[in-house]
Amino acid sequence: MIESMQTQYAAVRDGGAGLIDLSARGRILVSGADAQMFLNGLITNDMKTLAPNTWMPAAFINVQGRLIAASRVLHRDDGYLIDTEAETREAVLKLLDRFTLAGDFRVTDVTDETTQLSVQGRAAANCIRETFGARASEIERRAVLRRSDSETWIIRATHTAEDGYDIFVDREESEGIRRKLTTVGVVPIDSDTQETLRIEAGIPCFGIDMDDTTLLPETNLEDEISYSKGCYVGQEIVVRIKHRGHVAKKLTGIVFVSEHQVTKDAKIFSLDDQEIGRVTSSTFSPRLNKSIALAYVKYDYLKPETQVRVLSNQSEHAGEVRELPFVSGSWLSTPEE
Repeated sequence: MIESMQTQYAAVRDGGAGLIDLSARGRILVSGADAQMFLNGLITNDMKTLAPNTWMPAAFINVQGRLIAASRVLHRDDGYLIDTEAETREAVLKLLDRFTLAGDFRVTDVTDETTQLSVQGRAAANCIRETFGARASEIERRAVLRRSDSETWIIRATHTAEDGYDIFVDREESEGIRRKLTTVGVVPIDSDTQETLRIEAGIPCFGIDMDDTTLLPETNLEDEISYSKGCYVGQEIVVRIKHRGHVAKKLTGIVFVSEHQVTKDAKIFSLDDQEIGRVTSSTFSPRLNKSIALAYVKYDYLKPETQVRVLSNQSEHAGEVRELPFVSGSWLSTPEE
């Protein structure tokens, strides 16, 4: 039975747990003696600090500092798993394949043979404990746990600003895990509810809130950048922006006075009629009981509560700038281990 959107949303936000299917994301395994060296020259975070059985967020950018993909790198016992969005899977594969003849560097696309599930919500830890045992539920936020009896890896991660766990598993085992999770009360979440939760959490999505024209520092994904590591593709631009102090525009939130739909790329104006930004994605927030949007806004107008006007479908809507995330869930209220 498919639960209503209200039931799905409440499962994640109001003390339960929801099941999000992330199988459409790309999963690329990189192995070989030269894997760390090559990857470290391609990503924005420091691979040399990535110990076995841990993971880190990282981005691939081009020489102009523009975004190719926002990803996560899991250091597993069989290599480095690159977990990236569906929209960027092919771009990452194309980038990595260029180095397969340069040394002991092997690239395997394991997307189709694996499944990725995520349990999100304040009760996520309890549900993981009942399904996989206490050791799985107690993993630290940057740890990678492999189940000894199967090809299943678990990490702690959020996609909603609530506590959460991502499960990487062989496709043939995935249905059994789904059944176990739903048996202990995890509610399946559809794509519309997932999108609302994502926007409330202020998490940008490639192809919607960012693309290959976006500078990484514009996205708020600062934890994907190491400013102390050695050279990597695009580093000069990223460091130059940091030394300059800020980017010209940045992803932020807009909260509207009343409920209404706002189109992608709707223009944002200041009260003195200056065009200052554009909307990238929007939704109605059940928690705030208002329409909200992610948007790029010029630096001088990023101060919270700055009043703005948004022009969408020839209609004008009043709103104000809001810091992200819109909703501070259990992930943000629980100290990191």
